[in-house]
Amino acid sequence: MSADFTSDQKRYLEGFVSGLQSARVARGLAPIGGAAAPGASEPIGPDAIHIKAQDRTIAAGGKLNDQEKWKRTEHPFDAYPRLRRQARDKQFPKPDDNFRWRYYGLFYVAPAQNSYMARLRIPNGILKAHQFAGCADVAEKFGGGFTDVTTRANLQIREIPPEHAVHVVEGVIELGLTARGSGADNIRNVTGSPTAGIDASEIFDTRDVAREWHYHILNDRSLYGLPRKFNVAFDGGGLVPVLEETNDIGFQAVVVDKGAGVEAGVWMRLALGGITGHRDLARPTGAYCRPEDCTQVADAILRVFIENGDRTDRAKARLKYVLDAWGFDKFLKAVEDRLGRTLVRIADQYIAPRPAFDRSAHIGVHAQAQPGLNWIGLALPVGRITCAQMRALADLSRELSDGDIRLTVWQNLLLSGIPDARVAEAQARIEACGLDWRASEVRKGLVACTGSRGCKFAAADTKGTAKVIADHVEARLTIDSPVNIHITGCHHSCAQHYIGDIGLIGARVPIDDDGETVDGFDLVIGGGFADRAAIGRPLAEKIKADDCPHLVEALLDAWMQKRTTQEETFQAFAARHSDDDLRGFARIPAGSAA
Repeated sequence: MSADFTSDQKRYLEGFVSGLQSARVARGLAPIGGAAAPGASEPIGPDAIHIKAQDRTIAAGGKLNDQEKWKRTEHPFDAYPRLRRQARDKQFPKPDDNFRWRYYGLFYVAPAQNSYMARLRIPNGILKAHQFAGCADVAEKFGGGFTDVTTRANLQIREIPPEHAVHVVEGVIELGLTARGSGADNIRNVTGSPTAGIDASEIFDTRDVAREWHYHILNDRSLYGLPRKFNVAFDGGGLVPVLEETNDIGFQAVVVDKGAGVEAGVWMRLALGGITGHRDLARPTGAYCRPEDCTQVADAILRVFIENGDRTDRAKARLKYVLDAWGFDKFLKAVEDRLGRTLVRIADQYIAPRPAFDRSAHIGVHAQAQPGLNWIGLALPVGRITCAQMRALADLSRELSDGDIRLTVWQNLLLSGIPDARVAEAQARIEACGLDWRASEVRKGLVACTGSRGCKFAAADTKGTAKVIADHVEARLTIDSPVNIHITGCHHSCAQHYIGDIGLIGARVPIDDDGETVDGFDLVIGGGFADRAAIGRPLAEKIKADDCPHLVEALLDAWMQKRTTQEETFQAFAARHSDDDLRGFARIPAGSAA
């Protein structure tokens, strides 16, 4: 009978059922569709696709994990009044609400800190100067007086007391931004080329497709409550790598030559299954779509994942594990069935070579595609920037540039549209606020997650260790080629340690027989990204944090001294040496071998 309803009637019924769900939960009753008796009505409404997937899991003898139970008991978007009450009463959440409030971008980070962190959504990482200054106001009034630029070209506001949680959520909305769905089992901030629209070498400007996908997510509740988090990135072929190969879906702009049997021009190559914390990169599927079809294709992929992802084991609930179980052919067939058409395949010989990357283009002054204009990439100390610095840069952007603040996955930002005649003035103002447009090769490629100072999962102080490593190496070595050092605190791998030339992941290191431990790290080596994408190999375990600066210095010095040519990358150097050789260069004790 549902076919007899008009679209307006269907939307009314969906809203009615959603409200009824909330009312039943408030009265302590089971939600509609939850543990339904045989013959009961089938779930309807925007949450039905998730409830049905849970029901299939239960019917097959599976046991829903806690997070699935929490979503099933009460959808987070139906619980906002309780969040407001908790804020009014200055209360932090219990575990189930800690999970729910992540749907609003709020993370209770105890025991690392007795506070919330708020993560925003900024499509393609680009926001306006007034929004950037507004975020500084929110962070200063309700948080710790700073923000962190993340590896998803996003902003985090930290050290938020419970009474200000809703003030932050609502404050960013008043700026024309949002934090909705930026945490928990949802599609995370969409990334795109940070130099989109200003890069003379780019194939495609990713800003419009990123915004389209962003608003598609915001306006479709059925895309919230996935089996696990989900990442999507758009690479336009510009100078600055977007790391789309680390995402669940990576759209890569390519130019298709004549003779391919399809219209020549820009197409998007589809790559799937990236999750570096599980040691996998997104792989090309052989399928392509036009840029204007990206949202439709991504939506179909998401819905196949929603229906078939694991809702019992959180460790196996990512898209990678559906692909591993099914294979790409079966998965793409399911996507095509949902689309109602076959995805285009294009032979490799008809794909034009991709423009070269510049691993340093996110730092310093660079000429734009527009004659007479430039972008300037600023070095932020492992992604952190104070509110005063944010306001100073917002003023600079309004007065000297095009008014855009462009965040990058390299934990920094770009100012664009600066006329040639005003570059020196912009450089001076950047320096005056305590930042710099210059950086050593070590600091250009230095990435660190929040670490144990602000994340309950982290085993070590990542940002502090990163700064000490950079200071130590810069005082002793001159590195003349790009190198990436990624330092992450836990298995979630927010700093993507597996793709660093040198990757460190937090570990507790025993120092006596009584169980006393200190900060430390496991070491991986030889990772890469973009045109040199690779997962690093484990080399050593449980290295004390205090020993890491000397270890990194020794590895980099060996590379400088023993490389075959000045052009040999650290990755290539690591690849042609054995693990024992590299441990010897780094003076790693044999007992620490991975």
